[in-house]
Amino acid sequence: MIQGKDRGKKGKILRVLSLKDSSGISSRVVVEGLNTIKKHQKARKQGQKGQIIVKERAVSISNVQLICPKCDRPTRLGSVKEGKEKKRICKKCKATIWHD
Repeated sequence: MIQGKDRGKKGKILRVLSLKDSSGISSRVVVEGLNTIKKHQKARKQGQKGQIIVKERAVSISNVQLICPKCDRPTRLGSVKEGKEKKRICKKCKATIWHD
């Protein structure tokens, strides 16, 4: 996360949501363990206890950044074309992240 209350924390992306609104298409992501809320749930049946559920909420995709596996720092991606292959590289250390 690069913004918000969980700034500087790392997590695995669980879901990617593409939402269409009046200003266009906005993408949001759900990150494991980040941007959590507590939801109070009443008992459904007699004898059952109520509980507090902790769940993750979606954040804008502009508030998260990829972590380079080699230099372990948040980075932007660059692309390099070698022959017919297109490689995605880390802008900081130039390591290959993945290739098509």
